[in-house]
Amino acid sequence: MNDAPNDDNESIPDGAGGGEAQPETGHQPPSGPRLLSRMLTTEGAVSRGQYLRVGLALMALKFAVEAALGYTLNGAWPSPTVYFMPVLQLRNALLGPDPTPAMVLGLVAWTLPFAWIGAAMSVRRARDAGLPAWVGLGFLLPFLNYLFIAMLAAMPARARSHATGTADGEPSAPHRADHDHGIAAALKGVFAGAALSLLFVGIAASGFGSYGGTVFLGAPFLMGAIAGFIYCRQAPRSESSVLAVGVVTQLLAGLLLLLFAAEGVICLAMAMPLACAAGAMGALIGKAIAGTPTQSWQRALGVPLLVLPLAVVGQPPAAALRMVETRVVVNAPPARVWDIVVAFPEIPADADNTWLFRAGVAMPLRARIDGQGVGAVRHCEFTTGAFVEPITVWNPPTHLAFDVSEQPAPMTEMSFWRHVHAPHLVDQTLHSERGEFRLKALAGGRTELIGRTWYRINMGPEAYWGVWVDTIVHQVHQRVLRHIARVAATR
Repeated sequence: MNDAPNDDNESIPDGAGGGEAQPETGHQPPSGPRLLSRMLTTEGAVSRGQYLRVGLALMALKFAVEAALGYTLNGAWPSPTVYFMPVLQLRNALLGPDPTPAMVLGLVAWTLPFAWIGAAMSVRRARDAGLPAWVGLGFLLPFLNYLFIAMLAAMPARARSHATGTADGEPSAPHRADHDHGIAAALKGVFAGAALSLLFVGIAASGFGSYGGTVFLGAPFLMGAIAGFIYCRQAPRSESSVLAVGVVTQLLAGLLLLLFAAEGVICLAMAMPLACAAGAMGALIGKAIAGTPTQSWQRALGVPLLVLPLAVVGQPPAAALRMVETRVVVNAPPARVWDIVVAFPEIPADADNTWLFRAGVAMPLRARIDGQGVGAVRHCEFTTGAFVEPITVWNPPTHLAFDVSEQPAPMTEMSFWRHVHAPHLVDQTLHSERGEFRLKALAGGRTELIGRTWYRINMGPEAYWGVWVDTIVHQVHQRVLRHIARVAATR
């Protein structure tokens, strides 16, 4: 008799350690609550036939509801093809080109249960195919998820021993059960923690326009703590695995923010080192609370205490005025350099085009001026728009200073979406206040050209973000000053 399970039945029934599939009593289909429970669990295994049937049914349900939503909001039915490229078109097709934060968060809340079911069933399908269960987490990878789904749907079940209930080469049932429970606990912790990220960003950033420590320190800490608590509450776990859960929680949260256009790649990349560190520390705190030798309900009472870091690192104080200074030496006298400083010509596209600019940070292109002297208005044009700079000091050829009355977005975010709805891109979280150029005559007919910018950054922790912004402003200075030096040296 063939030991391999039938593909139309589960190769490991839910809650069992192994063995042959047990048919439903009387071959009756499971009831609604039981069927939902079997889709949500990460334990046991699932055949490729069930994996395909449930996956296609959920895909059809999700698209039908979202298509109806799109028709209600926009008066048009989205094409079924957009469902297979959701990060490219589906959000705009559903919610229109300018959705509110509440609409985006609502779509997230609707999507998360489907993501959980897909990940949970993929973990079980990988186990049934004889693969490590964590392979099923490939379901969460954007674009690559379809490759993982196809692979899992195509692979046959692996034969299992009647005596041990294990596939050839697998650990024994008790060890496998411990491993399975660990994967399930980690998955639950990561999903619970990551789901909080959208709530925090929606409330703090979209609701209150705050990008303080609550978003970048408190929220990752709390997310990691909840993930660590859920992961460790039923069994002791190693510190390395707890740290991994804390970090993976932040990575999944970043992916969710990216997929739902709440943030772009650049800001997420900048924030991720801080978020991962806070999340890892929070996960260790969650592990400590879960390991406290008290009743489970008493341990659970400790979780709300994790909100305290939010009060400590909440809204930052008024941002300090910061200054960035950059210097270059120009092989030309100040009188020749002055006119170019006031209004410099087009900067070649490949000149000082650092990785920051290639990633989407606003890049200076040219400058022009309307009028002369104090009161004239200089326009320094960037890839995202123009800085409008009323002149406050006009002392040729040594000193030009100006205020900033208008400024464009600091970057064009890298994203799958046409528009990224991150408040920091439009609410002047990074605010330039004024700038100046000073020209000092040097021996040999040369000039030391100094550029300075004063700005405030309304994001916390300011010390962390200040390092990034200082670097960006310095790169902007270098691109402008070096271009002025090249032009002046050839005139």
